[in-house]
Amino acid sequence: MSFFGLGKLAGIGKQKQPSTPTQVASRSQAPLFLRKEYALAHLVKGSFKGVVQQPKYADLNEWLSINTFDFFNLVNMFYGVVTDFCTISECPVMGAGPGTEYTWTDTQRKTIKLAASQYIDYVLSQIQTTLDDERVFPTKAGASFPKNIRDTLGVVYRHLFRILAHIYWSHYAELLNLKLEGHVNSLFAHFVSFVREFDLLDRKDMAPMADLIAYYEQQGILVA
Repeated sequence: MSFFGLGKLAGIGKQKQPSTPTQVASRSQAPLFLRKEYALAHLVKGSFKGVVQQPKYADLNEWLSINTFDFFNLVNMFYGVVTDFCTISECPVMGAGPGTEYTWTDTQRKTIKLAASQYIDYVLSQIQTTLDDERVFPTKAGASFPKNIRDTLGVVYRHLFRILAHIYWSHYAELLNLKLEGHVNSLFAHFVSFVREFDLLDRKDMAPMADLIAYYEQQGILVA
């Protein structure tokens, strides 16, 4: 994962808005991330198809787990870059574009609306607890993965995708200001390639980013 420039990201997680910010598109215009000059910024040329495929001698669950840890850390890090801008006043709901709003289900199965920052904090904490659970992601030699591991992975990837979608729809301008569009675009293309390769998300789960996904298919960045 070194091509994402983790050192660069780690050093800017709490930076304030640059003095010459990129102008945000109005709500009537196409979102910034769909503009050709930004959408085509990538650190990796070509498709991620070969990158995400299971190595010949690797155990499938091990391969899925290793990548899940990496994606969690990367999404968490990118959110850390924009967290100062994801305030309750700026992001009062957890949204990902027009008509898409995510709600949280508490321990009593009650659905509640949360500000994006609260929602993402809950999600990241929940995923971290899951990743640390030896019963779900065993690290000891000889230990086996649970039979429902794919169900667990589906929940993890659904939540990670929602965070990525929120970053794109609500905080892409901040990433542009920091010249990180190539990093986040490469992460997104890698992420989508991976979940497609192993059927971890339904098409409806990725609907908020359908236009960018379709554009990347046209450009050969994603293999349909």
